[in-house]
Amino acid sequence: MLFSPGSDDIYKDALALHAKHRGKLEIRSKVPLKNKFDLSRAYTPGVAEVCREIARDRNLAYKYTLKANTIAIVTDGSAVLGLGNIGGNAAIPVMEGKAILFKEFAGIDAFPICFENYETDFVDQVKNIAPVFGGINLEDIAAPKCFEVEDALQDIGIPVMHDDQHGTAVVVLAALLNACKVTGRRYEDLNIVISGAGAAGFAITRLLKCIGYNPNVCTRVNEIIVCDTFGTIFRGREGLYKNKYKFIIAEETNRPALSGKLADALHGADVFIGVSAPNLITEEMVRSMNKDAIVFAMANPVPEIWPDVAKKAGAAVVGTGRSDFPNQINNVLAFPGIFRGALDARATRITDEMKIAAAHAIANFVKKPQRDQIMPSILDKAVTRAVAKAVEEAAIRCGCSRPL
Repeated sequence: MLFSPGSDDIYKDALALHAKHRGKLEIRSKVPLKNKFDLSRAYTPGVAEVCREIARDRNLAYKYTLKANTIAIVTDGSAVLGLGNIGGNAAIPVMEGKAILFKEFAGIDAFPICFENYETDFVDQVKNIAPVFGGINLEDIAAPKCFEVEDALQDIGIPVMHDDQHGTAVVVLAALLNACKVTGRRYEDLNIVISGAGAAGFAITRLLKCIGYNPNVCTRVNEIIVCDTFGTIFRGREGLYKNKYKFIIAEETNRPALSGKLADALHGADVFIGVSAPNLITEEMVRSMNKDAIVFAMANPVPEIWPDVAKKAGAAVVGTGRSDFPNQINNVLAFPGIFRGALDARATRITDEMKIAAAHAIANFVKKPQRDQIMPSILDKAVTRAVAKAVEEAAIRCGCSRPL
């Protein structure tokens, strides 16, 4: 059964589900505890020998503990779904949901770590909990703080990735590769307009323009114009110095320095990518784009333009973040496999090569892309396996994996 946005039925059902089970996660033992012998092996005195071995070589934690298959889902609750800054307590249901996705699709044990009032020492707090985990998935942290936090955690010895940024960028790249096949375009020739300069918009821009990426592994599109609530971002726009991330966008995109609104930017564009707000795009704006335009309207639950309206206006390929329309562009296609591959490789970080390998694995999973089928089903666990394999191989190639 499908539900419309704001449907009372789905909200009531969700409340009942969470109340019945007291959340969605539990911890279960992998070993028996039926007698004193079981207890002496699992706990004292036997566990002391395990501790001594790990003290001698900390990498043995991957052999003897849950570390090899466990990640932390870390948030401060400052940008939860479309709900905004609702805090760590209110973020728990979303983080639990993310944890069961990790378990269902990738067999990874994940646990929510929800902070409140992180402003002073959030990075240090995350560093201090890192020993028990094989990776950290940053989630629902508002921009620009999310960029600073992720950057500060890159050298702690385990993979750290802000999924709202890179998971989204990976699936957008995969969708774009297949949309080019359907419309007969060359990826390198694309002129793209992105609506939204937050975490997702910034990461998508960086990946598609190869900003900070190794040019040997990353292919650039021709041009990107990014729009925020004030219009196009361009060099010299007043006030950009207040946000270094928008300043980076201005320096690396929009070479013509086009000023104006979103509608102005869309004239003659090949691709629209929306990670912003509902109902921003009109039929007229789609008609002003190049023939057989590609439209990814990913605002949730209400997209920037509804698919039927975009198609009526001439769009050839339309994707959304929703499951009730074709071409769902959802980061669940990316993050379980990325972390599965990183854990399998015992990677120290998630690199550019690993992200791009994930995108190509997703795109290549669709053997013959069609207008209404450029992405695999998010329920197909074989996608996760394909992504994990590609990511593990990339980790080994780029030298960031540990010996198994």
